[in-house]
Amino acid sequence: MDFSHFFKTSICSEEKLLSYGFEKKEDKWIYHSSLDSDFYAEVCLQGQSLNVWAIEKSSGEKYVLLDVKSANGNFIGAMRESVSVLMEDIRQKCFETSDLLPKYLDWIQKEFKTEGEFPWEIAPEYEIFRAPNKKWFALIMNIPLKRIFGDSDEIVHVVNLKAENIPQIVDNKSIFPAWHMNKKYWITVLLTSVTDFNVLCSLTQKSYNLVQKK
Repeated sequence: MDFSHFFKTSICSEEKLLSYGFEKKEDKWIYHSSLDSDFYAEVCLQGQSLNVWAIEKSSGEKYVLLDVKSANGNFIGAMRESVSVLMEDIRQKCFETSDLLPKYLDWIQKEFKTEGEFPWEIAPEYEIFRAPNKKWFALIMNIPLKRIFGDSDEIVHVVNLKAENIPQIVDNKSIFPAWHMNKKYWITVLLTSVTDFNVLCSLTQKSYNLVQKK
């Protein structure tokens, strides 16, 4: 099972990996944990690729059905649940996560002397910030990560900003083509630890300038 999406919202700590029990083998980090009496999990981290396999103890062979999405049943369901619990524990203890939202909101309010608005009853947590001409330059949302990347259901905070030269800005790591908006003029930026805060602020200032100049 592929858990590489962890790197979209978190930064791995090698010190914490060692403390957790991972072993460094060349360019990989390996961790083993028993799943039940017949299988153990092998977790492999290499670069920003994070995978886990269920290995049969008696044969040493991988349980290939773990990665077959169409496979179902009580046994495979229980196996996937055990693996998910293990990986969430690894995430909590070995990855550093940071929600930039509080820091970002504080910066916007101080930098532009404006307060956010919550205009939609259907999405009461969505917040917009307007320039003096009443056009909004930032839309903050919380959405499933899979809306912009991969298939993870993890909920993340993002902000949509107006931009220029979008193909040169998008890196598909922290900056993406806009979700739910015109991708020709807008981008979506993750408000997580993988995003450089100074870059985020610069993009926000640019968005403000673009909507205010007309």
